[in-house]
Amino acid sequence: MKKESIKEMKVRLLDLLKKEAFKRGNFVLSSGKTSNYYLDGRVITLTPEGAYLVGSIILQLIKDMDVIGAGGPTLGADPIVGALAVLSHIENFPVKTFIVRKTAKEHGMQRQLEGPQLKEGERVLLVDDVATTGKALIEAKEALERMGVKVERAIVIVDRNEGAKEYLAKAGLALDSIFTIKDIDKDL
Repeated sequence: MKKESIKEMKVRLLDLLKKEAFKRGNFVLSSGKTSNYYLDGRVITLTPEGAYLVGSIILQLIKDMDVIGAGGPTLGADPIVGALAVLSHIENFPVKTFIVRKTAKEHGMQRQLEGPQLKEGERVLLVDDVATTGKALIEAKEALERMGVKVERAIVIVDRNEGAKEYLAKAGLALDSIFTIKDIDKDL
């Protein structure tokens, strides 16, 4: 199988997002904001092709960063980190992956962070499907920092251009996106 370039993968991913994930209507977002469109990233990241494309693109970006792992807030990050873990193993470039719960579980190990143990001082990247205000990414960053883990960057599939980049920058978190909402619909 011929290895695709990031550019080729992004073209395919954008097509999937436009056809399958983008919906018009009246929606209440997780941020509490209302919107006349919705972008359901999980419709893409929970498919074989979408998981492959998102995981491959992010893995290529990670290779140029000084991080040992990637993870993010549940539920948007869950399928992304699953794909990333598998692809990093296949490419012999192992990446620790993790999921950050909103709050620690009240049973079992009572952890807020699920996945391999992260050590104090390690650098990680946050991932998510969509960024609106960036609140979930900030909460994940704060949970990791309480453990002494360093978080300075986040990558999302789509930035809705509604203030997340600026909000995250104030919290010391640089936001990169594979796409912005303008790539999906020029009128937004």
